[in-house]
Amino acid sequence: MGENLQALGQEQLARMREDFDGNASNRVAMNAVTNAGISEVARNYDRSRLLQRRFSVTVDNGSVTSQERSGRCWLFSSLNVARFIAKRSMNLKEFEFSQNYAMYYDKLERINYFLQDAAELIRAGEASDSRLMQHLLKEVMGDGGQWTMAMNVYKKYGAVPKDLFPETASSKSTSEMNVHLRAILRQAVAHMYESNDSIDEIVATTLEAGHRLLTINLGTPPTSFDWEWTDKDDNFHRAGEITPQEFWKRYVDAGLEDYVCLVDDPRSEHPKGQKIAIEHLGNVVGADPTEYLNVSVDFMKQAARKILSEEGIPVWFGADCHPMMDRKNGAWATDLFEYGRVYDFDFDLDKEERVRFGDSAMNHAMAFVGVDVAEDGTTTRRWRVENSWGCKIADKGYFTMDDPWFSEFVYEIAVPKSMLPADYQEALRKPAIKLPAWDPMGALAQ
Repeated sequence: MGENLQALGQEQLARMREDFDGNASNRVAMNAVTNAGISEVARNYDRSRLLQRRFSVTVDNGSVTSQERSGRCWLFSSLNVARFIAKRSMNLKEFEFSQNYAMYYDKLERINYFLQDAAELIRAGEASDSRLMQHLLKEVMGDGGQWTMAMNVYKKYGAVPKDLFPETASSKSTSEMNVHLRAILRQAVAHMYESNDSIDEIVATTLEAGHRLLTINLGTPPTSFDWEWTDKDDNFHRAGEITPQEFWKRYVDAGLEDYVCLVDDPRSEHPKGQKIAIEHLGNVVGADPTEYLNVSVDFMKQAARKILSEEGIPVWFGADCHPMMDRKNGAWATDLFEYGRVYDFDFDLDKEERVRFGDSAMNHAMAFVGVDVAEDGTTTRRWRVENSWGCKIADKGYFTMDDPWFSEFVYEIAVPKSMLPADYQEALRKPAIKLPAWDPMGALAQ
């Protein structure tokens, strides 16, 4: 294999150089881009200035949070939905949950999940160089996750106010901690292959080491605390000693744990109205599996609009955040940048092709906190998004998404199971189509 591959020849290279130099537009583009950068040159001036940032429905969630140098967007965004409900329950203007607390228990549970999963595979004869084992070893202990995985953590461990378990150097910048966690887990797998009879002991020893590493980096999370607060009307409240689990159940009483995830998997072999799941993707052993109901993007829009308009709470979602993004000004639109005109190239892949050929996948989770609905009462025009990249960009951290961008780059939302029609309710009761661990629909959890 490879004997028929053709090397790049000097004549071919010379011809391409001549063609490039012979086109005045190429020279102008090169001069502009080398000095200002491609996004500055390609920005569609008219689209940028005419993208409205007003919404017919807005849910005010206060100051935007910041995940710093970590991949905890799914925890931040799910807790942003929860904090809106908690603020409403306690009549607070501002409130934030501890994302460090949630990450601590997600990481600890994920260590156990990985060790148990790897042990089972090794006992079943999985080769160390198989595609599955190599994928699991490569992707182990990332910061990513899914809505269901977040709910698994909150249901088991609850949540605490941020000031009672604040950020640490390692929670704000997770890369070094993750390197060490990966090292101990990969070492455990190597030792399991070397000594099949000692697998249980290796799992137990490694879990203890992981717990120790996490606690050194993130601190010891509280098992109970005294809770008192002053509400926005200046009234003082004292709840007394409370556990994190009690705190979650008391102040986030909105049924978030019963939400289901809708996904728009655009690949034609995965039919709409059926449930799909990613193999070997999870965090809490024995908890709810990571599954999605595959639906049309239009149904997802209708569901998100209904939650915002009728229930007045934020909507968690997962998207490919990078294409056509103006990070500084906080905007997404499918025509926000004219890269094709600058490069003289037609970028023509549709959503299905981008997923199929590795050009797009979920990589960021956020929350919808507003929508602009047309006069017909159903057509969505644009969306207001609460991000977790701090308040120094966009509209104090809030982004604006044009509706066509939703169609192309939003893949998932979490909604109450009760709002689904009867046929979708029935689909949830059927077994899921199992997709391999490396499928792009699991990318957000890596």
